[in-house]
Amino acid sequence: MRVRKLAFAALAVTAALSLTACQDDGAGTAQGAPTASTGTASSGTAAGGLPASGGPASGGPASAGPGKGSTASTAAPAGSTGAGKPAKCRTADLTITAADRTISGDPDNTVVVELKNHSGKDCILAGYAGVDLKTSAGTLSAKRSGEPVVTAVVKNGKSTFFGIIYPANTSGGSGVRITGLVVTPPDETHPVTLPWPGSGSLPVTDGSGSPVKIGPMGSAGQGE
Repeated sequence: MRVRKLAFAALAVTAALSLTACQDDGAGTAQGAPTASTGTASSGTAAGGLPASGGPASGGPASAGPGKGSTASTAAPAGSTGAGKPAKCRTADLTITAADRTISGDPDNTVVVELKNHSGKDCILAGYAGVDLKTSAGTLSAKRSGEPVVTAVVKNGKSTFFGIIYPANTSGGSGVRITGLVVTPPDETHPVTLPWPGSGSLPVTDGSGSPVKIGPMGSAGQGE
């Protein structure tokens, strides 16, 4: 009877040890198995969609600099196209005066208009000014001479000139009295009204056209 009890006790101990060993094997396997989020986190995103440390959530490069093929804009360097080019002279930039420059013996009379740049910077004058003579018969607009136009930069403090050519009144009559001169710089809409410095009258015409002609900017000199 004692022998049977000892055998039963040994069997119970063996079963208990076998059960403990099975439980230890299961726990070891669970601790060593990889988690499902490991691969995702290493590519830049941890479980739950939060960014992993060391990289952006999008998985892109951390550098903010433009790479090959980047369309990031870059500021144009100083002096590139359009930079530093003088602007057109405006009426407010100019001191405009007129003087009689008729040369004795010439068939026509001449008034020279001076446009002096006082703007503090260089500016461009090109083309023909608008010129109107105020007369006793109304406003008379000058015609362009047809001379070639030259674009010129007028330095600050410097001047350019153009001429007004008109016929002398040799008819012996009073003619058409001139009372004023209106000058509008090229590409401008603001005129300047000046006293007329030339001969006091124009001969009466048949109305076929203006007898007054003007040259482009730079077509006359100070002494003309």
